[in-house]
Amino acid sequence: MTPLLSVKDVRKTYGGRIGCTDVSFDLYPGEVMGIVGESGSGKSTLLNCMAGHLPPDGGQVLFDTRTRGMVDTLTMSEPERRMLSRTDWAFVHQHARDGLRMGVSAGGNVGERLMAVGARHYGQIREQAVDWLGRVEIDEDRMDDPPSAFSGGMQQRLQIARNLVTGPRLVFMDEPTGGLDVSVQARLLDLLRGLVREMGLSAIIVTHDLAVVRLLADRLMVMKSGHVVETGLTDQVLDDPQHAYTQLLVSSVLQV
Repeated sequence: MTPLLSVKDVRKTYGGRIGCTDVSFDLYPGEVMGIVGESGSGKSTLLNCMAGHLPPDGGQVLFDTRTRGMVDTLTMSEPERRMLSRTDWAFVHQHARDGLRMGVSAGGNVGERLMAVGARHYGQIREQAVDWLGRVEIDEDRMDDPPSAFSGGMQQRLQIARNLVTGPRLVFMDEPTGGLDVSVQARLLDLLRGLVREMGLSAIIVTHDLAVVRLLADRLMVMKSGHVVETGLTDQVLDDPQHAYTQLLVSSVLQV
């Protein structure tokens, strides 16, 4: 099977400090990869390099495009990369405000992404927006409310609807449940797990929360100081960690 995403030797430094170095892995269609590590481990740097938000210092990020097969996204033109990020890719930010237009209504936030890929029929756009708001458990009567009128958890669900309405094949998630109350986190995780399965999504999830990857990720990559120190099936890595750093991460959770 051809990987959907193939990351090869990606590296990024900030002056003399390593952001991430020589990271390589393949992600297959319908697979969810979790990336964990403490703050400063390089996981968010890696995610932003893969998603095109940060220019890496070297390496390749190959994506299996619908028309041209495997293409190094780092060599794409800016318009090509922008279209990819509106269609086959999506990015869910930790802080929903970073992924929403706060001055646009809830329905408008979802509709905007459809319009960005060519949708023009107002009735159909509104219909799809209503459908997606329902799928993320936002009532239709909140359609015209601005995101600022929503709680943090609802804003995050709205950001997810905005991202998934165009049917992407790969979703990057940066701490998608960070900063939310535990009960809100649980509902959001259930929602995400259902959508990933229903849509057959591939996803890369960066988090410091091992419970999140336990629930969502098929495979797990552990990072420390910019390096990948362990990788494997999620349950295998968490239940029988081999690297001393992974053992420390797992034991710190168990002691809480």
